[in-house]
Amino acid sequence: MASKWRELADRLAEQIRRGDYAPGAQLPQIRDLVEAGEGSKSTVHQAYKALEAEGLVTSSRGHGTVVRGRTPLKRLGIARYDKAKWRDGDEVAFIADRVASGREYKRNEQTQTVSRVEASAAVAEVLGVPVGSEVYARARLVKEGTQPTHTLTSYYRPEHVEGTRIVDPTPGPAGRGGGYRVLYDAGYEIDHMREALFARVPTANEVKLLQLPPGEPVVELHRTTYTADGTVVEYAVGLHAASRFAWEYDFKVPDSTQDGKGHK
Repeated sequence: MASKWRELADRLAEQIRRGDYAPGAQLPQIRDLVEAGEGSKSTVHQAYKALEAEGLVTSSRGHGTVVRGRTPLKRLGIARYDKAKWRDGDEVAFIADRVASGREYKRNEQTQTVSRVEASAAVAEVLGVPVGSEVYARARLVKEGTQPTHTLTSYYRPEHVEGTRIVDPTPGPAGRGGGYRVLYDAGYEIDHMREALFARVPTANEVKLLQLPPGEPVVELHRTTYTADGTVVEYAVGLHAASRFAWEYDFKVPDSTQDGKGHK
């Protein structure tokens, strides 16, 4: 038999999911639910903590317990890297996501720091450089308004980006078309990439950086970008607040019997 706080949490969660409480609406004060016979102060408090851990509400001093917005940004898959967006236009990846989601954006919602760092074992392996050798790290924090949505740190071999806009720490994308346009202009046209995703519990510093509610996981992205001849021109590691994105992929289904690699 479920405890009283769990029963209350489940009932409120169902009301939130069916729209009885709209995004931004405030849940009743704890004392009001106590007076209504929903349980003791500790029971209601524990129920609200459970809703917060499930990502349904946020709680803060002066604002009470408020229902979170449930419409995440589209995080496009391969479509966000369409060359027509950045080579011929100015839709860098995070802007492409905003456009697809029908959301407003400002270029300076992406801030960044650029530095030369020693390559870790993971970075060195992907970029094909010795461990401890210097590489460029371009770390971005992306916000929607005042709320952080994700981070992304790209690592580059110095000879690929030295003297380009990629290593300019000015907030916003690296000029028109962003980093991929810079690489294109430098003779490194991107051809294909590999992405790997991992869900995990965030660290205390990541909770603070992304302003995560208690209990929210993050999605870690590893992206390796190649030219047509297989040269790695970027290795990126991103961290996304799980509830703030809906990941979307649209691709042609492969048939290995027709591509010359799997003849019968």
